[in-house]
Amino acid sequence: MLNIADTLHRWWREARPFALATVVDVHGSAPLPVGTSVAVDEVGNAVGSISGGCVEGEVYELCREVLHDQGPPRRAWFGYSDDDAFAVGLTCGGELDVLVQHIDPATQPPLGAALAEVAGGRPAAVAQVVDGPEGLIGAALSVLGDRCIADATLAAGPTAKAVADRATAQLRAGRTALVSLGGDADTCPDRLSVLVHVAATRPRMLIFGAVDFANALSQAGRFLGYRVTVCDARPVFATAARFPHADEVVVDWPHRYLERTEVDGRTAVCVLTHDSKFDIPLLRLALDLPVGYVGAMGSRRTHDERMRLLREAGVAQDRLARLRSPLGLDLGARTPEETAISITAEIIAHANQGTGLSLTLGTGPIHRPGHQAVDERRALNAPY
Repeated sequence: MLNIADTLHRWWREARPFALATVVDVHGSAPLPVGTSVAVDEVGNAVGSISGGCVEGEVYELCREVLHDQGPPRRAWFGYSDDDAFAVGLTCGGELDVLVQHIDPATQPPLGAALAEVAGGRPAAVAQVVDGPEGLIGAALSVLGDRCIADATLAAGPTAKAVADRATAQLRAGRTALVSLGGDADTCPDRLSVLVHVAATRPRMLIFGAVDFANALSQAGRFLGYRVTVCDARPVFATAARFPHADEVVVDWPHRYLERTEVDGRTAVCVLTHDSKFDIPLLRLALDLPVGYVGAMGSRRTHDERMRLLREAGVAQDRLARLRSPLGLDLGARTPEETAISITAEIIAHANQGTGLSLTLGTGPIHRPGHQAVDERRALNAPY
């Protein structure tokens, strides 16, 4: 639902009730991930999409019915249909499980608080009960920094703590996920399926080397939702004017900057300097950090020399195996712009355990199980 947080937050401020349809489970090849939502207000305005168009009409009508009835949440299942080109079904061959519920801003403060955080660019998580005891379905709990806000049905007892702990963990990981809880009298007596919606801080792309390729890569990275930093020790090259798409441009020795900056498992480190006095201390450090991707630019000859120097610097083989060098997929790229696409394509494939092969050559589902859940603010262009 946080993929449409800006509009929902506006409706919330206007005290406008709406119906919310959310993808709570996906099987096979489906166009959009778990956690994606569409909402419809009382006058028929709609925002969002859950299928890229396949079942939107039917979902819209379900939302109107739930708004009119103001009853309990309803579940709907949409599967593949090829009998009629206009039948309700997913022509991509996947299956969607959708929860549709009536949302009243006056009675559901946890969601409103989370929408305000996300609309303000701050991280938040919303844990939504999608299966379990009838009285709990649709109940929500929000994690906002170091505090939690829960619906009255979740506000007390061990169940609330179990849900809050899992939502907090998912927020730290930066991923939306459908999780199972319960069955333990001490921690969570009820068996629940909980969809934890996450809007995390933007992942970081650290580009070392203020070269033409860095300018193109910073633009591609920003398009994908990264917070982009360009770092170079040479002040004449590392200027904001040369890198207008970067969120920040830093003048410092690369390894010294990396030592003091914040990284996590979603961070992409791209080394474009192909100069050993910068590369070796930088890569030695980067390969020992818990970042998601480390890549370095250069020819095959540069790569061989780089690996020799890293071994001499004491970098273990298991660490060297993390290095993507030369970085990027083989797209036949020549220009800085084409090279930026090659690099970001590899980052996407690496994060999602993709093959990097043409889909024409593959078989089976296009969307891999286990990689449906993403940061909802970046659900349509996410590299994860």
